Amino acid sequence: MVGTFGIVNLTRDSFSDGGRFLDPERALAQARTLVADGVDVVDLGAAASNPAAEDVTATEEIARLEPVVRTLLAEGAVLSIDTTKPEVMRAMVALGAQWLNDVNGFRAAGALEAAANAPSAVRFVVMFSKSRGPHAERLAHDPTALLDEIRAFFAERAQSFAAAGVAPGRLVFDPGMGAFIGRTAAPSLSVLRHLESLARPGLPLLVGVSRKSVVAEVTGRPVDRRGPGTLAAELWAARHGVDWIRTHDVAAFRDAWAVETAIGAAP
Repeated sequence: MVGTFGIVNLTRDSFSDGGRFLDPERALAQARTLVADGVDVVDLGAAASNPAAEDVTATEEIARLEPVVRTLLAEGAVLSIDTTKPEVMRAMVALGAQWLNDVNGFRAAGALEAAANAPSAVRFVVMFSKSRGPHAERLAHDPTALLDEIRAFFAERAQSFAAAGVAPGRLVFDPGMGAFIGRTAAPSLSVLRHLESLARPGLPLLVGVSRKSVVAEVTGRPVDRRGPGTLAAELWAARHGVDWIRTHDVAAFRDAWAVETAIGAAP
């Protein structure tokens, strides 16, 4: 079974749902909905990463996250914290968060150290991005080199984590999508098309394409109508070597994947 990360953005300006879950009670309600839908990991982010997003201090991120994290952990949820800041990483694993998810690939000063010092049960999603820092920048890409660039990044990050004392089994790699890897849909489509060339034993992959610009460019749909396009990309990824899907709509993916799996297993 492909695992799921369910997205909850405690932000004012996330591209798809900014402002909807900034209030802790609304964030908790959304997280509980995801848990009821069968999510494996609730992914909480308190600072948006789209190109137009505001900068949020570590102090503010922690303030937004802490009451929600404490409550959900007390209810038995498995939590991932989507952040690039070492201070936030340390604070959230101290509360008991089980995953850290960094769109900057733990490249910021102190981020790898924060990961290495986390309890041994904590796992990490290490994302490739052509940008450096907390925001996607829509940088140009070289279509002939992108996949090799991603493979080299994965290898370098795996080596860096190993040198820091982090066991390989604690890592999941994300090839990036949307504005993190290019200005148009083309690089995301290429990565999705060639996912099997990125997947290999001991290198679990996560894909997060939910509602992103690649879906918008292909379908022409506004953000609130990108569900079907998102699901098509997620099912493609699940068929082609991905271990985890990061999504806004956990129920849609789980139901679609269950039906596809049942069809594949029929005599």
